[in-house]
Amino acid sequence: MDIAAIAALAPVIPVLTIESRESAVPLARALVKGGLPVLEITLRTGVALEALRAIVAEVPEAVVGAGTVLNSAQLAEVQRAGARFVVSPGCTSTLAAEARRTGMPFLPGVQTVSEAMALAEQGFQLLKFFPADIAGGVGWLKAVSAPLAGLRFCPTGGIGADTAPAYLALANVACVGGSWVAPKAAVASGDWAAVERLAAAAASLKGR
Repeated sequence: MDIAAIAALAPVIPVLTIESRESAVPLARALVKGGLPVLEITLRTGVALEALRAIVAEVPEAVVGAGTVLNSAQLAEVQRAGARFVVSPGCTSTLAAEARRTGMPFLPGVQTVSEAMALAEQGFQLLKFFPADIAGGVGWLKAVSAPLAGLRFCPTGGIGADTAPAYLALANVACVGGSWVAPKAAVASGDWAAVERLAAAAASLKGR
């Protein structure tokens, strides 16, 4: 699948910062069971790669990607670990070129119109808008919908259950990314039923 097909699988992509290998698989299972099969494992902890490998091996129904990928070396590393897509908070020309060379589905981050235009020139039509909440939010996405016609976005950063519907109502939003479906307290206590309920509520959100 290309990145657009992956984004179309559910309205919300859980953005997961996994602190322990033991929580990785049950967390993934709860999210998938709740209806969110696309999971972004951020490379922000020492166990991130191990967690990614475990989910790939033990939760085959999940579409597992890696987030906070900042350079070509990390891209190669997560590809070897079994990631099916990669996400970056921003983008460099080197990282974009490597994603194209490898054919890895890639969701590069932007915060400005110029960044979006530069990536569109390179063939990227779906972009991460980050950090969405403090970079203009719904208003920014509405404002760019005409001049950047043809581009779609996955806004991430500061989005919660209360604000996700407003983003998903926009025609240029394919999906949203968020961590609210996996609260730290629920993960720490192993309350997978709570995670599943939050995932089910997020999966029921409607986009355009």
